[in-house]
Amino acid sequence: MMIMKDLIDVQRALADWGRSGVRWLINWWQIIHLGAVILVLAVSPSSYRRDRWPALARHLYLATAPLLLGFTLLSALLGLVLIRIVVVTAMSYGLSQYAVEMVVRVLVLELIPLGAALFVALRITLPQGAELRRLRLSGEFDNMAAQGRDVLHEMVLPRALAGMFSVFMLAVLSCVVSVVLAYINIYGFNPWGLPTYTRMVGQVFNPVVTLIFVFKTFFFALTVALIPLASSLYEAPTPSRVATAELQALVRMFLSLLMIQLVSLMGNYY
Repeated sequence: MMIMKDLIDVQRALADWGRSGVRWLINWWQIIHLGAVILVLAVSPSSYRRDRWPALARHLYLATAPLLLGFTLLSALLGLVLIRIVVVTAMSYGLSQYAVEMVVRVLVLELIPLGAALFVALRITLPQGAELRRLRLSGEFDNMAAQGRDVLHEMVLPRALAGMFSVFMLAVLSCVVSVVLAYINIYGFNPWGLPTYTRMVGQVFNPVVTLIFVFKTFFFALTVALIPLASSLYEAPTPSRVATAELQALVRMFLSLLMIQLVSLMGNYY
C-alpha cells in the first residue's frame, strides 16, 4: 500500500510539473505573440491616424515627462559617486589612463539602461498593466468590442509605445549627462581635454559595442512594456488571481531583463 501511495504521489507531482511547464510555455508564447503584434502595429501608418494621435501623444508625455527630472538627478548623483570611486581607484594604482573607459563601460553601457528599464517598469508599465486588468475585469473591453472599437489600437498600443519611448528617453538623457559629468570630474571645466576624452569614448563605442547597446536598450524597453500588458490581457480575469498574476509578471520581467543583460555582457566581453 505504501508503494502504491508513493507512486500516486509521484504521478501527481509529475502531472503538476507538466501542467506548470505547459502554462509557462503558453505564457511566454502569448508575450512573444503580443510583441509581434505590437511591432507590426507600431510600423503601420494606420496607428498614427489623426483620430488616434492625440491619445498616443498623451500617453507618451505622461510616461516620460514626469520621470525625466527625477531619474536624471538620481542617475547623476549615483553616477558622480561611481565616477569618483573609479577615478580615485584608477589613479591610486597608476591606471588613470583607463579611468574613462571603466566609467563609460560600467556606468553608461551597463548600469544606466538597466536602471532606466527598472525605473519605468516600477513607475509606468506595471501600473499600466494593473489599469488594463481593472478595465478588463470591469467589462470595458467587451463594451469596446461591442461598439466595434479596436482594443489593441486604442488601449494597448499607446501604453506599449509609451513605455518603450520612456525607457529610451531616460537612458539616452542619463547617458549624455553621465558622459558630461565624467569629463568634468576627470578634466574639470577645461576644454583642453576634449580631444583625448572624445577619442577614448569613441574607442569604447566601437560599432559592435554600439550595436549591442542599442539592441540591449531596445529589448529592455520591449520587455518592460510588454510583459505587464500581456499579463493583464491573457491571465484569467478573476479578482482572486490579480495578486498572483502581478507577481508572476514581475518575476518574468526581472528574469527577462537579467537574461538580456547576461547576453549583452557576453557580446561585449567575450
